[in-house]
Amino acid sequence: MRKTAFGLLAMALLAAPALAEDAGKGRETYWRYCASCHGENGDGTGPMRAVLTVQPKDLTQLADENDGVFPLDRVIQRIDGRDPLVSHGSQMPVYGNFFDEGGEATLTAEDGTEIETSGAVADLIAYLKVLQDG
Repeated sequence: MRKTAFGLLAMALLAAPALAEDAGKGRETYWRYCASCHGENGDGTGPMRAVLTVQPKDLTQLADENDGVFPLDRVIQRIDGRDPLVSHGSQMPVYGNFFDEGGEATLTAEDGTEIETSGAVADLIAYLKVLQDG
């Protein structure tokens, strides 16, 4: 009986979808595409800051500035271009369709809303959550 229950549990775990968010991949993406503006630690002090019309956001304070809740929907839309930010003459992101690639992912906001995005954005979000102070 125990063997059967263990086998069923193992099969259920294997059938479960893999986690969409990979903070390690998100960190790599951050370093490649975001750190030059937002800084090594996400605090908005990257080397490109001096030449930008709109100063980079301190990404370590996203949750604190939103009553302690990570603003998932707003951050996703800013990254993938659905909520464009005009800075230094163009929308952010300035990386073409990179953030559309990586497979589909569904993230769940604090209020239970499901948000469709790419795997690349999901990974980046996982890393941004790690950066939050507090």
